[in-house]
Amino acid sequence: MSHLELADIDLAFAGQRVVRRLGLRLDQGRIGCLLGPSGCGKTTVLRCIAGFERVAGGEIRLDGELVSSTQVHRPPEQRRIGMVFQDYALFPHLTVAENIAFGLRGLPAADRRARVDELLATVGLADQGRKYPHEMSGGQQQRVALARALAPRPALLLLDEPFSNLDVDLRERLSHEVRDIIKASGTTAILVTHDQHEAFAVADEIGIMHEGRIQQWDTPYNLYHRPANRFVADFIGQGVLLHGTVLDDRRVHVELGTLHSSTPVECCNGCSERGEPCPVDVLLRPDDIVHDDASPLRARVLKKAFRGADILYTLALPSGTRVLSLVPSHHDHAIGEAIGIRLAADHVVTFHQEAPAGPGTASRGVQPARAVS
Repeated sequence: MSHLELADIDLAFAGQRVVRRLGLRLDQGRIGCLLGPSGCGKTTVLRCIAGFERVAGGEIRLDGELVSSTQVHRPPEQRRIGMVFQDYALFPHLTVAENIAFGLRGLPAADRRARVDELLATVGLADQGRKYPHEMSGGQQQRVALARALAPRPALLLLDEPFSNLDVDLRERLSHEVRDIIKASGTTAILVTHDQHEAFAVADEIGIMHEGRIQQWDTPYNLYHRPANRFVADFIGQGVLLHGTVLDDRRVHVELGTLHSSTPVECCNGCSERGEPCPVDVLLRPDDIVHDDASPLRARVLKKAFRGADILYTLALPSGTRVLSLVPSHHDHAIGEAIGIRLAADHVVTFHQEAPAGPGTASRGVQPARAVS
């Protein structure tokens, strides 16, 4: 039995559906994430789980108990759910220790102090309990908010864009710290974010949302290397879709050469029976195209983006098609220079081609299709 289960959740505002038959399952101690662009419905789903919104259809169960349906709506205070908000929502007139103890008022004073001291140590603020929120940095305030949410030992922890108010460097460091703290507590958690780097740093499983639906619920690795459709392929990471032709159930030919798939490649309906070529679009990530001075295949540098250890090159193939290549930064090539490249794709991801292939073109899209690897 899953610790958290959403089955066919629906919700509408002013007659407009913002969540559409959404479902997910999350086991005890796992960290899940709802990831997607603004307006996709991810925060609304979080509010439904918390009990702040009533569902118009479907069910939400926590530890097997029904907490939301069209007939049942358990109020937020009865769901044993902790919340960490985007703006931290700390009480400015209370000390750090008093903020953490806020949800522990039913405990004896000694037990309350012991729990606060334990959490202060857990979040790395053991000597900060007497300070007030305004005396602390943004990162420290976020850790106080996390400690306060964990204090009552919630059945589920919800985090709504918890790092959006922090600078980039602090956001990256704190995201790893938050994951370690949540894992150490054994708490099941759901994170909402539009930042895939945060999602990858914190979550065990991620749901990519688009127009109120989860397009794919999977591990970060599979979302990047085995996207279920074009939207996921386009939203996660970077890459291009090249026109290709299926040679047989394990080989696909593109302009750069022939790719070999470890699993069967699905062809277009009826192509093989009619003996026709099977056109597909092939996803290539920047790490699938390797810089190789010895390769006879040359590509011209159109753009370059220095990233410290690496340079992301935008390259033009002989046909004019553009591809991306991530190259160690000691290979510093000039705009307009021709460099050697070769294919080094471990995963072959294809989608049914939705437009006729033309010379010098590469396609992108967001329509659902089947991916294989």
